[in-house]
Amino acid sequence: MSQRSRLSIIIVQALILSLTVALGGRLFYLQVAAGLKYQNAALSIQSRDVMTPQVRGAITDSSGIPLAMDRPGMVISVDRSTIDKLPDKGAAVLAKVAKLMGVKPNDLFIATRLCGELPIGERTGCWKGTRFQPIPVTRSATQAQALKVLENSDSFPGINAQPIPVRSYPSMAGENASHVLGYVGSVTESDLANPDGGYFRDEVIGKSGLEYQYNQYLRGKPGIKTVTVDRKESITSQTQSSKPIAGDNLVTNLDARLQAATEKALKSSVLRSKSMGYHADGGAAVVLDVHTGKVLALASYPTYDPNIWQQGLTQAQAKSLFSESSGVPALDRPWQGMYAPASTFKSISVVAATKAGYDMNAAYNCPATVQVGNREFKNFETKAQGHLNMQTAIAVSCDTIWYQIAYDEWVRDGGLRPKSGLHDYFFNAAKSFGIGKLTGIDLPAEASGRLPNRDWKEKYYQANKNYYCDYQNRARKSDLTPYLIAIAKENCTDGFIVRAGDAVNFAIGQGDTLLTPIQMAQTYAAIANGGTIYKPEVARAILKPDGTVVKEFTPVVTGKVDASPSTFDFLHKALRAVATSGTAAGVFAGFPIHVAGKTGTGQDLGRNANGSAKDDTSWFASFAPVEAPQYAVIMMVSQGGFGAEISAVGVHDIYAALYGVTGSTVDPKKAIFPNGIPTSIPRIDAKSAKLVKP
Repeated sequence: MSQRSRLSIIIVQALILSLTVALGGRLFYLQVAAGLKYQNAALSIQSRDVMTPQVRGAITDSSGIPLAMDRPGMVISVDRSTIDKLPDKGAAVLAKVAKLMGVKPNDLFIATRLCGELPIGERTGCWKGTRFQPIPVTRSATQAQALKVLENSDSFPGINAQPIPVRSYPSMAGENASHVLGYVGSVTESDLANPDGGYFRDEVIGKSGLEYQYNQYLRGKPGIKTVTVDRKESITSQTQSSKPIAGDNLVTNLDARLQAATEKALKSSVLRSKSMGYHADGGAAVVLDVHTGKVLALASYPTYDPNIWQQGLTQAQAKSLFSESSGVPALDRPWQGMYAPASTFKSISVVAATKAGYDMNAAYNCPATVQVGNREFKNFETKAQGHLNMQTAIAVSCDTIWYQIAYDEWVRDGGLRPKSGLHDYFFNAAKSFGIGKLTGIDLPAEASGRLPNRDWKEKYYQANKNYYCDYQNRARKSDLTPYLIAIAKENCTDGFIVRAGDAVNFAIGQGDTLLTPIQMAQTYAAIANGGTIYKPEVARAILKPDGTVVKEFTPVVTGKVDASPSTFDFLHKALRAVATSGTAAGVFAGFPIHVAGKTGTGQDLGRNANGSAKDDTSWFASFAPVEAPQYAVIMMVSQGGFGAEISAVGVHDIYAALYGVTGSTVDPKKAIFPNGIPTSIPRIDAKSAKLVKP
């Protein structure tokens, strides 16, 4: 044998030996080192988790009246993994189910499609889970409907019906509260992917509002029975079993009766505005305890029936929830809607003016117009009021006094060339009230409003500089008028500068300033209590099913307004004058509760979907009684018109319900809180979620 052949044999032998060693090592890893891992994987293929739904904790008002609770119900669900294997992909059986439920076949079809299976723009109401979990198409099936499915399984392949706890919003005092309560729904793929969730495929969890915010307490824990099955899906053994654990109950600071009265007053104000010719596309109302920040009522309009999520959402309902033509009922206006505060903001401007050294007892000129640079700023209805003391100026809502003060302070700060050591009295007063910051209310997706101070102007400019500077390519030639070109060039070169127009608009709550209704309520609560800013809190306590207190929510102070006691005393008198001799005097004439407040009519320069100009935003922000403030009540009607005509009337009606007022008479027996705002925590019966007397 040649030397070359011998070398080739050695190489082949070495290769075979190395492959044998590698194969042996791999077999050792699979059978010994990772044996347990793959054994568990194999078992998981053969195992099935059978979930027993748990009872979700109840949500109650401050006296124990249930606002949300579970009731016995029946779910009809669709198994896509089964119907997709049918010759027609389940079209016939879905049509039968639609007929049984009394819904449109297309609604049921979309409800059982994965969102990615539908064209963009047609995904409203689609299924956000997977095809491998039962898709509930209704959780409010009747016994007859369920029996029809169960007794005719051959005619309904892939369709199942079973009893489950169903979320119910009973409206026992006539309240709706859909926005604050939120709703529940099936887990989605993103929920299952959340490592902190620990959810099961068939579970129902909170999706919005309090249901989402406190889901970790309300949820409880489902019962899980893990079984091993053979290839025919027959159970061969049971490996583990756990019983369902009911969720904890949530007691809120809301009062069901006050919530109902607030919703009624808000709806009435919106409809009255519409009857007067305004667009009035929605509104919000808030009632706070000024000494604790407790949210006693929180209303948004338009609203919807919160039970529709359990009954099975139709396409029409799903689209209506987010349709501008229907007022976007899904929008949580009290804490997500942002609006120009208008003259309600003048209370903050009073704090700024006193800091700047202006005498609130002095007389100031209220002309019809004020010239600022090359622009004329007008008083309301271009009406001159003569010389007024500041209390009267607040009462009659003079704008031009504030134009002059704000312009003078802007000039003192350097105008277009700001000095070092700026006073910025108006911006700093607003910042002291927390404007532009989240209030911290315990509800999801709160908006922060907008404080358009120098920092904001700089950030906004940096974000939009290219948009301004590219005006020649961006705009149509017909739009390139000398005026618009000048504006674009100005914004391109120094859009970060606070100009005179910005300063004077800011002083009366216009321009770029935006507040949410909950921010407005927090602001007027601070004015009422002497400057303490409380976090608005909806939750009062978390209770176990046996009544044990898991967590109690106590008042949280988030800030202190930088103003003297004398400033707050002045504001109390001036805001009281609004209701006695000022813009809201007609609404509160003869009213036995001494209300202090401020009207606001905010300009909105935007356009509606149909191209029409937007109407003014109607505001009334208040507290009462002025001699010993207890409640802050605000109402806002978007595109609602004048504050005095619309929102002030709604706030009047809320106070009437609070105190039991009929005409000019107070009946303590009809008052919502005849013995004061509740401070104790009610005990809740775990089965009925009703108040249990100690």
